[in-house]
Amino acid sequence: MPAEFVLDEQHRVVFSRSLGDFTHSDYRDHMARLASDPRFRPEFDHLVDCCSSQLVLTSDEVRDLASQSVFSDQSRRAFVVSSNYQYGLSRMLATYREVKTGQAIMVFRERNEALAWLNLPADLDPFAAGKPVSGRAET
Repeated sequence: MPAEFVLDEQHRVVFSRSLGDFTHSDYRDHMARLASDPRFRPEFDHLVDCCSSQLVLTSDEVRDLASQSVFSDQSRRAFVVSSNYQYGLSRMLATYREVKTGQAIMVFRERNEALAWLNLPADLDPFAAGKPVSGRAET
């Protein structure tokens, strides 16, 4: 399971986290699975936790992923990373999206900073409270 998510309808946010090696295909699968969830709303904000994964993406793949999004241009997206490499790839994706659509995307090293930027409670941990949904369709 390379990625999973929790939809928090009360706070109007999606929490995603990637696990293990995370590729271009994994990202696309994750977004397709999320978009097909009937509870999903494109205007929800999005917190992405990359700290337990290794991003395996080229710059061309990052550009491709940034070219389209299931989230609206008004949603705010926060990426939490644990390495300089993840930070660089996430900032690249954010820059492409910002230039294309003006969507607000920030990259953080600390989860609590991402939660604060999204105006969420500092102790909010949706993966502890709810059952995550796999980011890859069942086969």
